Amino acid sequence: MQVFCDFDGTISIEDATDMVLSRFAGSEWEDIEQQWKRGLIGSAECMRRQIALVQASRKDLNALLDEVSIDPGFEDFLSYCNRSDLPVTIVSDGVDYFIRHILARHGIDDLRIIANVLTYRFAHGRELYSLSPSLTAAGCMSGSGVCKCRVVKGTELQIYIGDGRSDFCVSDKVDLVFAKAKLADYCEDQGIPYVGFESFVDLLPKMKAILPSVARGPRALLQSKIA
Repeated sequence: MQVFCDFDGTISIEDATDMVLSRFAGSEWEDIEQQWKRGLIGSAECMRRQIALVQASRKDLNALLDEVSIDPGFEDFLSYCNRSDLPVTIVSDGVDYFIRHILARHGIDDLRIIANVLTYRFAHGRELYSLSPSLTAAGCMSGSGVCKCRVVKGTELQIYIGDGRSDFCVSDKVDLVFAKAKLADYCEDQGIPYVGFESFVDLLPKMKAILPSVARGPRALLQSKIA
């Protein structure tokens, strides 16, 4: 059994990428965002173009990332997963550097992370940033920088935790979904069984209650046992 978890808005309270773009990319990033929301471009192209707009030193970038908080129950959740031999993978359509920096500040540096890859160089008197999609992006039908469906593909039982649009495609391809915000609405609309949660504080007891039976029945039956 494996646990896969989104990052921005799920583990982190704020969306780290949106914070960086709002502070350092000017207003053009929002025009690109609207193109993505209207389905004119995939998220990989959207993120690549947006990150290229960032104008900030590494010092200023890191200082902003230091302001990002994580869910107050996430560390207890990780401890439980470690004790229960449940490997946790962060799978995000966000930025690997942002995720690693935020987690390291909270003393978490041993998680597998699959996300878009940030590179940077100094030229023309300033830091220049670029973004490359994860190796999992190849062949992604939705044009994402990280193909979450490809990441979770396998024979083991899989738990997925998420909150937003980048989690829609993967939500019907795993055995157990914990969802909040837009993902919960999507699962409701599509008739996809899920367990609702607000934070890892209330998610953890629900997981503890359901895991003993998760290998013994169909997903819809299992999830219906959680309020």
